Amino acid sequence: MSQSRISLRRIASRCVCAAAFTTAGLFSAGAYAVPGHHPDYVHALADLETALALLDERPGDAAIANNVNVAKSEVNRAISEGRAAARDAGKGGSAPHPDPKIALNDRLTHVGQLLQQARTDISAKEDDASAATIRDRMVQHIDMAMRANDRAIADVKAGHK
Repeated sequence: MSQSRISLRRIASRCVCAAAFTTAGLFSAGAYAVPGHHPDYVHALADLETALALLDERPGDAAIANNVNVAKSEVNRAISEGRAAARDAGKGGSAPHPDPKIALNDRLTHVGQLLQQARTDISAKEDDASAATIRDRMVQHIDMAMRANDRAIADVKAGHK
């Protein structure tokens, strides 16, 4: 098994642990006390924080770095919106520290998967109208981050390093 797959698995397992602790804390604090259906903001936040940690490692040349910076900015905005939606103001686990040996293309591909999963997690119907507005803004930021990440992947495939 390649080193990058092992590292990605380590990151994923840390993310699952952080999400489990965060979820337990939210339920014990009554964060979901509002009746009705709510998207899974906790899992989305864990995916977004992992994606952000991956984006922070070696962004590449100027063309790639520009797209990575746009993606990071949008992921940060989505995290801020998600914390408000999850009523998790600033709480949560620390972001994982990705293995710097993971190839740039593999890292960006994993970021794309995490962003897609976060989008899926929060795309469920939201019964609370004010939370739905926050969720919709969060989706917009994730979509913009996904487009910037896709451009960064295209730059890598075009030979930029």
